[in-house]
Amino acid sequence: MPSPQRNQDATTAPLSPEDQKLITLARSSLVRTRATKGAAVRDLDGRTYTAASVTLPSLDIGALDLAVAMAISSGATGLEAGAVVTSKEGAIVDLSTVRELAGPDVPVYVADEGGAILAVRSS
Repeated sequence: MPSPQRNQDATTAPLSPEDQKLITLARSSLVRTRATKGAAVRDLDGRTYTAASVTLPSLDIGALDLAVAMAISSGATGLEAGAVVTSKEGAIVDLSTVRELAGPDVPVYVADEGGAILAVRSS
């Protein structure tokens, strides 16, 4: 059974420039594709991977899952952080793929379409 996901107050501290970059990249993926979610992750080497949710009759994959898959397919062995930007209020963000690759306590920022942080989740 997956460990519970912790939420932190979205106003705890200002984002580092690298974490703000994740929000910007996730937001641009969402806007560019008109998807319901955009995501970005940063691996242990500082490389970033972005994705948007994909919904087709034969394929339904979340943006964060796809960004993690892209990191894995590029040889990433862990993650430093992630971000999800969503156009849906109250959208559920599944962190299981982040946890599987990177373990617990990886921060994932959840933001609205404007880039405002709604929550900081921890794998």
